[in-house]
Amino acid sequence: MTSNNFAGVKPATAVKNSAQPYRVMLVDDSAVIRGKLTQWLNADPNFSVVGSYCNGLQAVQNVKSCGAEIVILDIEMPQMDGLTALPKLLAAVPRLRVIMASTLTRRNADVSLKALSMGAVDYLPKPESAKAGTGTEDFHRELIAKLRAIGAGLRRQAADRNLQAATGGARTGVAQVKPSSQRPVMRARSLVRPRVLAIGSSTGGPQALFKVLGGIGKNELMVPVIVTQHMPPTFTAILAEHIQNMTGLPAREAKNGERLQPGHVYVAPGDYHMTVEDRGDGIVLALNQGPQVNFCRPAVDPMFESVATVFGAAALCLVLTGMGHDGREGGKKVVAAGGTVIAQDEATSVVWGMPGAAAEAGICAAVLPLPEIASTLQRYFRGAP
Repeated sequence: MTSNNFAGVKPATAVKNSAQPYRVMLVDDSAVIRGKLTQWLNADPNFSVVGSYCNGLQAVQNVKSCGAEIVILDIEMPQMDGLTALPKLLAAVPRLRVIMASTLTRRNADVSLKALSMGAVDYLPKPESAKAGTGTEDFHRELIAKLRAIGAGLRRQAADRNLQAATGGARTGVAQVKPSSQRPVMRARSLVRPRVLAIGSSTGGPQALFKVLGGIGKNELMVPVIVTQHMPPTFTAILAEHIQNMTGLPAREAKNGERLQPGHVYVAPGDYHMTVEDRGDGIVLALNQGPQVNFCRPAVDPMFESVATVFGAAALCLVLTGMGHDGREGGKKVVAAGGTVIAQDEATSVVWGMPGAAAEAGICAAVLPLPEIASTLQRYFRGAP
């Protein structure tokens, strides 16, 4: 396994969490895997393993009593598999964060994407060596990075809820939660009608993509949509299939040299950067395996930069939930060219790394709760204020 779906997070040593450790439950039928994960997590002061179970049934029976905040859930297990256990776990603990874990096969990728549509927040492809118990450095780093980011997001959202309860207001969005001195600076959006929608996402991204694209609908999607989601090969093709099945929009994994068509969705293939090029007779997609950007391939920044060059003020870019800051530098190029960047807000993001970086850079025309993004995009497409 490579680190190309590392979501822009540098390898880091453990940093003591100022709050209590994040409470993690492990569910895997391999005692070797559970032992290895326990060893890794116990070596990091940010985590506490509060439960370790060999099947989904045991997990469902114990998730509430053990106080788990995050669950690492295997797919294939006896008695009750991960996909069956998932909705039961979420029903027992509604704010639970579940990461699906599986070896990287097409079937497991398909199951993992289905799990994401059912409420899991992320997936973690297990290399064969990790399944055998030896593990890999990349797998270890990615696991820790994902858990830290997801745990931090959970704690921030809990703090926001406590603040809302204390002040007696139901508030959402960064502009309402943060004091005015800490609010990101917003800029006016382009008045040019968009000719493309470019979306960047990572952790929690598939669920957000389903919500946004499903909310736009066929009749309102007047432009081509290009998507860079931090995912490994195999997963990206299946993500496109799920987008088509769940939204009714024609969606597929991008191919080098194909021409953009309005109303179609193109997903960057795993391990390939996706950009756009104007070849005179039309705008086409270009794929390359250049160096990783922000420790990722595909990365959002190259896509946004190319969109800025080709579409200028007619570029509309959206940064959804995800780790790291991928999309920020490309977003700067978009607004410098006269285009528009919007971002998902902190309250509805699984991880407010990527959208937060864009917002704090002062490049966003809006920072919105997930349920409001589709209707906002529809207005932009129509040229409405």
